[in-house]
Amino acid sequence: MSSEKDSRPGADHDYGFGTRAIHAGAVPDPATGARATPIHQTTSFVFDSAEHAASLFNLQTFGNVYSRISNPTVAVLEERVASLEGGRAALACATGMAAQMTALLAIVKAGDHIVAASTLYGGTVGQLGIGFGRLGIETTFVDPEDPDNFRRAIRPNTRAVYGETLGNPLVNVLDIEAVAAIAHQHGVPLVIDNTVASPYLCNPFAFGADIVVHSATKYLGGHGTTMAGVVVESGKFDWGSPLARDKFPEMLEPSRAYHGVKFYETFGDFGYTMKARMEVNRTFGGALSPLNAWLILQGIETLHLRMQAHCRNALHVARFLGDHPLVSWVNYPGLESSRHHALATKQFRPVDGLPGASGVLTFGIKADDPARAGERFIDACQFLSHLANIGDAKTLVIHPASTTHRQLDAAELARAGVRPDMIRLSVGIEDAADIVWDIDQALRAATR
Repeated sequence: MSSEKDSRPGADHDYGFGTRAIHAGAVPDPATGARATPIHQTTSFVFDSAEHAASLFNLQTFGNVYSRISNPTVAVLEERVASLEGGRAALACATGMAAQMTALLAIVKAGDHIVAASTLYGGTVGQLGIGFGRLGIETTFVDPEDPDNFRRAIRPNTRAVYGETLGNPLVNVLDIEAVAAIAHQHGVPLVIDNTVASPYLCNPFAFGADIVVHSATKYLGGHGTTMAGVVVESGKFDWGSPLARDKFPEMLEPSRAYHGVKFYETFGDFGYTMKARMEVNRTFGGALSPLNAWLILQGIETLHLRMQAHCRNALHVARFLGDHPLVSWVNYPGLESSRHHALATKQFRPVDGLPGASGVLTFGIKADDPARAGERFIDACQFLSHLANIGDAKTLVIHPASTTHRQLDAAELARAGVRPDMIRLSVGIEDAADIVWDIDQALRAATR
């Protein structure tokens, strides 16, 4: 079941997001009749014959060989996320960082260049700026507030433009349509991390993005139990166009890494996903386990309900903080006072008539020593959990400058917009009254 038409029963009907979140990619198990997707906990799969095995390894027949490459349980997750994003195909990975690495290493190599937003998650800045640098891949980080900054940074050897729908932790909104136009003018794809928004609130492909990545650990899973990542391809980027063909010859020429297959010629609008699967994820081993795929599927079934609750609670908390005498500033795109409110209204699904800006917000405490007050605030929280994650059903709190972005120096912190007094809240789906009670008492304890 996907957002596109196909020949299966009921395929002439456009299913809604909630229905696809529960059913896409899954059918009752033909062997047992089980309605829930089975966990295919196996490393490998039996071949019908020597000819069948050869056909699978030559990518002439679709099927399962080894769970590092594909697995039936994982395949359900891949099809479901592709459906929710409106994409052509998807590849599940062990973590969000593995998905990001896989997405980029499928199209960049030593000597290539990436242009990325400077307001990315700290781990992403580390991977692109340090990890990829060691592989001979250079990244230029630019302020995403002005899309022309991406244009100015693009070089002849640039092979990808990278950004986040909602920055983490700055919660800034990227103008996807404008940045996509710039990337396409230079014949390179736009890769968007849609983790914080989730496919329920935003579909980057609708605004011109070509590849989407997720840390499924966050809102897709939703319960803080399971690591996973997903790469999704729109199927619309023309790797053989005059602008792109000289930049991505490995999409068009025989693969040295996999039996000489020509990925774009053979697989067309999902050739990139096949290349990422067979040349990168298969080789570097960032495979998702069947059990973890199954756990993420359980979370996705309630994604549409949870995201509405996250958005409602986050807006309630943001308004409460905005009126609090002990708070110096609040940053949440759902607030009409936010400089990103208009762009959020354009790009995000409305919740109760306002842009659904997800559940992450930041704020600062009004104090002589705001950073110290922030630490005292966190220690004073009663049921808000102090940990390094977002997208959980539980409300989470952290001080980014000393934790998630600790590896960045002062200049990098300033470039990322991470202030010393910044506190990040990932607002959960508990009763809103209880969330603001805990915040209020912790603020008063922190400044007492």
